Amino acid sequence: MPRRIVVHAGFHKTGTSTVQTLLRDNREALKPYLRSMLKGGMTELLSAARGFSTWRDPVTLAKFDHRLRAMLTRHSNMPRRCLCLSAEELSGHLPGRGDLASYSAAPVLAATMARAIQDMFPGSELVFYYSTRAPDDWLRSAYWEHVKSSSLTMDWDEFADRYRDAADLDAIVDAVASAQPAPVQRARLEQITGRPGGPAAPVLNLCDVPPRVLAQLTPPAPVNTRLDSSVLLALLAANRDYPDRAARLAAKQAILDTAKETPGD
Repeated sequence: MPRRIVVHAGFHKTGTSTVQTLLRDNREALKPYLRSMLKGGMTELLSAARGFSTWRDPVTLAKFDHRLRAMLTRHSNMPRRCLCLSAEELSGHLPGRGDLASYSAAPVLAATMARAIQDMFPGSELVFYYSTRAPDDWLRSAYWEHVKSSSLTMDWDEFADRYRDAADLDAIVDAVASAQPAPVQRARLEQITGRPGGPAAPVLNLCDVPPRVLAQLTPPAPVNTRLDSSVLLALLAANRDYPDRAARLAAKQAILDTAKETPGD
């Protein structure tokens, strides 16, 4: 069984894509210390997590539990290394989708993960890690992510007023810690950006990656960087101007393609 299981379960817009890119791009260098499970290897599990965050029904939660146990069964033979699960969707959907007003599903999902992991690997250490972010910065980033990736049409002030409570990520981490017995650690994005390993440093430290190895890892290129404000406003206008989904997607793709071709962007 794994020596330790590290579950990096969120949150969206807190550097998680950078963490996952670094883990993927440096698999060989990190192989002596950890095995990482990323989104591509957890598609069915993450679908159940997102579903539970939307419906909060026992059937979907049971599906999440079953899929997690099936996945863990395939990774039982690694006694000297850590198993690291890193995916923000392990806490459900990004809040801001209609009635989904917070990460309140995260403590239930974490408790389900803790039970499954401790049942299957009773001799392994389990620790949860959550990356967080200053509330106002997180809320604005979440808003523009919805503008870019969904059909959101509300303006910023309305969104901020409706989903303000979702930005209290530390309250969710506190709830996770109260919902299950494993230790829970956290770090705010603003405090770890610029350090060796950047947003991935806390995860790698929990996996006991030595500092000399950490210093030699290939850093990822910027991931999910904020688009220029004019591009974001154009995407918002497209959401409002094109009720037809296919036409809206085509218009938004054209905006993004033009932004990529613009010198200096």
